[in-house]
Amino acid sequence: SDLGKPAAFLVYLWLAGEQSRRKSTVAISYQELAENTGLSRSAAQASVRWLVRRKLLTATKANATAVPEYIAQFPWRR
Repeated sequence: SDLGKPAAFLVYLWLAGEQSRRKSTVAISYQELAENTGLSRSAAQASVRWLVRRKLLTATKANATAVPEYIAQFPWRR
């Protein structure tokens, strides 16, 4: 669905900005991501899934229960 795109764009911009500021990956829970972007937790989660599928975001977890670490990708820079 296209409904997730504006939320996904917001999540992407926030994570890319945070990554740039920290100069490192961004480890953040869906709840914290939701609070920082003003989205619901489920919208934040759906946005992350959409961005990962579109290869605009890489998510890694140390283990099943760990907080994900995100890396914003910039495919147009290649």
